[in-house]
Parts: sequence; C-alpha cells; structure tokens
Amino acid sequence: MRRLLAKIAYDGTNFCGWQIQPTERTVQQEIETALTKIVKTEIKVVAAGRTDAGVHARGQHIHFDFPLNMTPVQIMKAMQTKLSKDIKIVSVAQVKQDFHARYDAFSRSYNYIITKNPDPFNRHYKSSFQRSNLNLETMQSCAKYFLGKHDYTSFSKFNPDIKSTICTISSFEITQEETDIIFKITADRFLHNMVRRIVGTIVNISDAEESPQIITILIEAGSTANKLITTAPPEGLYLEDVKYPSESFI
Repeated sequence: MRRLLAKIAYDGTNFCGWQIQPTERTVQQEIETALTKIVKTEIKVVAAGRTDAGVHARGQHIHFDFPLNMTPVQIMKAMQTKLSKDIKIVSVAQVKQDFHARYDAFSRSYNYIITKNPDPFNRHYKSSFQRSNLNLETMQSCAKYFLGKHDYTSFSKFNPDIKSTICTISSFEITQEETDIIFKITADRFLHNMVRRIVGTIVNISDAEESPQIITILIEAGSTANKLITTAPPEGLYLEDVKYPSESFI
C-alpha cells in the first residue's frame, strides 16, 4: 500500500466546503467517491486544510493510501474521469509512508481578490466592497503589521480543537492589477477564517481612515469584539499552494 500526495484545484462555488457533510455536496466527498470507484473499496483522504463553502483552491493537497499497481500519472487520469468538471487533479506523487498532508506542510499560501468592477460574470470568483473606500496605499501599510509570529485569536473563529493560535506570516503583499486588488499571504499555518478576517479588517481600516498601527492593538487584544474586525466574503479566497520538505517525496 503506497501513500500518495495529490495536488488538486477546484471551483468552490457549488460546494458546501471541503469537509464531508451528511446532506451537502463537498469536495472531500467527491474525491473519496472517485477513488473508491477506482479501487472498489473505501478510500479516505486527508487534506492540508479545510476550505469553507464558496472558497476556491488552485493548490489544495491531499494524501491517501492506494493499493493498486498504477503509476501516479495513471492514477491522476483515472481520478479525473470520475470527477465533475469543477475539480481538477493537477498532479500525483508518491510520498513516504508516514507522510501527513496537514502536519508535514511548512507553508501555505492564499490569495484574496477584490474587484472594483463587479459584474454577473465574476461574482463567484471575486469579492466586492462597493461602499468602501479602498485606498491601496493604506491597505499596503496595514500588511506589514501582520508579518511575523503573533497570536491570531482576534482574527480567527473559535475552535476548541485548536490548541495553539500562534501563526507566523512570512510574506504579505497587496497589489492592484487593473480593477482588481490582490492580497497574497503566506504563513506556516492559518486558523479558521483567518485570511478572510484579515482582509475584512484591512478594508474597514481603509474605509474608516484609521491608522494602520491599530492592527497592533487588535492583535494584542486577543478578542474579535472590535467593530473593525469583520469576515470578508468567501468568493474572493483561493488556496494557492502548500509546501512540503523535499525529503517527503519518493
């Protein structure tokens, strides 16, 4: 039985998130159903992280144990034939038997896209804040206050299963391309709703013409009570990539 790592992309519009739910369509359910059809026995997968309803991925990663004598390319092609068009298998590689898609990852990257020109064709893939004052320079100044190691309790949804709320953000860039503002953020780990709350808060700081320095106060408060902290919509969020040590691969 080999352990494999697959990189997958999906359009989250018509999924109720990643994790299996009793009555809703989820990405995990579709992936496991496809693998089970190929192998003729139940296959479970473990993801690098969960995504919420409406959130997209270009570089989600999953591991699973596979019993058949097929090459990674054959497995990738076989999986794709069993999946709907809103999921794509980007690659499949063999990894060490003790590899874990979640715990072995050393960095994760997300993009969040805000459009200043919302229309019927981008409403599922970009977020908009039409009433907000989106000052690029102010928002860029906000980004630097998130860099480094901090307790992100103020920017996460409470989860009793999470033992630590400490995360290290290694890079955070905010750029504008035509009518889109793109937030690019990389960290060793992210908490539930963390990226969306960071984005929502930065938008509020810009709109209220607050000083970006208030972010330091918000982080140190360890509370979501401040009215500046809000959760941005899911449509603009993309899980871009997950990185693993090279020695994980066979």
